[in-house]
Formats: sequence, structure tokens, C-alpha cells
Amino acid sequence: MSERTFESPVFVRAAEGLIQEIACLEDAFDFLDEWPKHRRGVIYETAKRACHRAYDGLIPLIVARDAFAGFARSVKILEDVATAMPWVAAAQSGETGGVAA
Repeated sequence: MSERTFESPVFVRAAEGLIQEIACLEDAFDFLDEWPKHRRGVIYETAKRACHRAYDGLIPLIVARDAFAGFARSVKILEDVATAMPWVAAAQSGETGGVAA
């Protein structure tokens, strides 16, 4: 695991029907850089600053991850992993079987 990889990824709705995994600082930077300028605000700036500070080793990586997740929550694109990947939730609960119709 890279020193810049999150302990657990953040899942965001990148587009209609597309869930994107943000697993490390580089993923977070890429996503934030692509975020529309007219939709950026204080929470966006806070998340980006936290990622830069974690990259520089000034704050723990978990703080940057949580700041990114907070940004995603604030703009209503944060996805719950169980919702994003229902087959993982089913496997974790002990269910087995084929693909649901």
C-alpha cells in the first residue's frame, strides 16, 4: 500500500450510472481538478487544501480522506459502498449465488 493510499476508498457518483472509486490522494486530486469551477466553494477548497497538506506530510492521510468525503457528501455525490456494489454487501453477509435478474 502506498503512503498516499487511503485505508478505505471513497466512492462518488461521477456521472449518471458511473460510480468512481477514490482510493488515494492522486485520485482525489484528479477528481477535484475536474470538478466544474462554477460549482467550487469553501468545502471544495477545504478538501483540496487538506489533500495538499496530506501530500506534503503536514496532516494525516485520514484527514484528507475525510475532507474529500465531506466534500462529496456536501455536493450529494457520496455513494455508500453497499449501494455502489451490492454484490460485495451480499458476499459479506454470507449470501452466495448468481447475478440478480
